[in-house]
Amino acid sequence: MKINLKSIAKYLVILIATVALLLYSLNSIEVKEGETKLGFIVGVWKIANKPLMFLSAFVAIISHLIRAERWRLLLSPLNYKTGLSESFMSVMIGYFVNLLIPRGGELSRSYNLYRLNKTPINISFGTVIVERIVDVFFLLSLITLSFFIELDTLLSFFKSLNLSFDSSSLIPSFNTIAIITVSIIIFVFFVRRLLVKKRDMFLRVAVKVRSMIRGFKEGGKAILKLEKRGLFIVYSILIWVCYYLMSYIVMLAFPDTENLSFLAALTIFVIGGVAMAIPLPGGTGSYHVLVPAGLVFLYAIPQDKAVAFTVIFHGWQTIVIIIVGASSLFISQHRAKHRIYEKNS
Repeated sequence: MKINLKSIAKYLVILIATVALLLYSLNSIEVKEGETKLGFIVGVWKIANKPLMFLSAFVAIISHLIRAERWRLLLSPLNYKTGLSESFMSVMIGYFVNLLIPRGGELSRSYNLYRLNKTPINISFGTVIVERIVDVFFLLSLITLSFFIELDTLLSFFKSLNLSFDSSSLIPSFNTIAIITVSIIIFVFFVRRLLVKKRDMFLRVAVKVRSMIRGFKEGGKAILKLEKRGLFIVYSILIWVCYYLMSYIVMLAFPDTENLSFLAALTIFVIGGVAMAIPLPGGTGSYHVLVPAGLVFLYAIPQDKAVAFTVIFHGWQTIVIIIVGASSLFISQHRAKHRIYEKNS
């Protein structure tokens, strides 16, 4: 019961943060008398170039296909063969689950692959962790590149945030030190008692953790065992090129952002990437605050148009994930049941 309550509390906090950020973003839209915020956003959608929006969705799906193929490349040297359709559906289910449970997609992705072809979860999850590390590297590289390209603009953006720092606040008082010391002593005491009372439980957990660590190691070895490392790098670059093109094409679809330069679009894309990395469901909330802030402060896009653009862009991406992810879940469920039926017959 305690674990359930903690989980509920955790997701309640995430939900509250998501809703609060969304409301904060939407409240910045100023509408005319008799007009609603939803009506304003729908109006912006109506003037969008629909073929470009569908082209962006197509590029997004291509990026997911390339990610699925890259995952197959990682699993191959570990002697676990999987079809492209199986890896693609598992990837899409992972994105779909992430809309509901932040960071839950990685595990559900591995679990779905296990149901389809019995690839051990700890092994496939280890390769997913490797993928995430590679993605973080590319995101950090893009942040660095964008920072140097748009240095003056970004510095103006950070100055507009009015961040202040007082070094004197870092010097703790005597009372603070005493409280921290006593807290540490109490914490150590209770942890020691807990370890003694729950020794068997911790041993079982330790066994599971060791199993997962072995899987992580095997996943890490996949990089070293790769025979086609060049192809892995090409796939990784293509994934991020598709991500960027997906964003840039959507910007071309709206009158207020169609004139943004190729490099300006890169900066907004990077800001969006950082927002999506924040552990909220599908980046909801964080994306709706950071991207409009970038559009407004960096490129003087009107606040209401910036928010409407972001809501539509994020919503469009989410719709694609829901449609393809839910379809993948349905097909995977059918295939898994069919395999069980064939095995028992």
